[in-house]
Amino acid sequence: MSFTITANSLVKDIVNELPKTSDVFKKNRIDFCCGGNIPLSDAVSQNNLNLETLLEELKAVFEKYENEEKDVDVWTNSDSNTIINHVISNYHRVSEEELKMLSPYVTKVSRVHGDNHPELLEVNELFFEFKKELMEHMTKEEEVVFPLIKQIADGTVENREEAISMIVELEKEHDHAGEILRKIRAVTSDFMLPLDACGTYRLVYARLEALEGLTFMHVHLENNILFPRYI
Repeated sequence: MSFTITANSLVKDIVNELPKTSDVFKKNRIDFCCGGNIPLSDAVSQNNLNLETLLEELKAVFEKYENEEKDVDVWTNSDSNTIINHVISNYHRVSEEELKMLSPYVTKVSRVHGDNHPELLEVNELFFEFKKELMEHMTKEEEVVFPLIKQIADGTVENREEAISMIVELEKEHDHAGEILRKIRAVTSDFMLPLDACGTYRLVYARLEALEGLTFMHVHLENNILFPRYI
């Protein structure tokens, strides 16, 4: 897929096709929700922005998306250190960024539309529960368990059984995180949008579904490739 965004692309269409571009528009104070039915060139003019600079920012988001992992089979033949470093760079850091950037959108939609769509109040609670648990989980992996896995791999671990029990505990945490994501999907009826959904509402559902996919790939690399080497 090639980069096709131009000055004539509608702001709302850009966000619909690539939800994370919403961060670029928010940073540049471009209304992609109620005011998104205008060409990018008009949005640039209204906000006294540079079109080429904005297109470069949008292209950077596109290229980052294009480079996201699509095929994980290659990691089955990689050493544990390589997989761990890959998980930290491509899943931990990316998840941290997305959880931070998505949080205000989730809160806003639940606050604005929660009266008419009470399921959004539950989505808000589940999202922040998921955020807290995943952040704590990733910290534990980086500070405690990943160093132990590296020690098991090079034969320097002091207590192998204790290290393995901690890996098993991570798998249980993965199960719980997956259960929260399943609840979010159930509450949103598989991210089905109501007829009165605004642009931000659509954005939240699209990015929640993308976050689900990112998390499942993260868990797959660990549960199905890395951890089985030691348990």
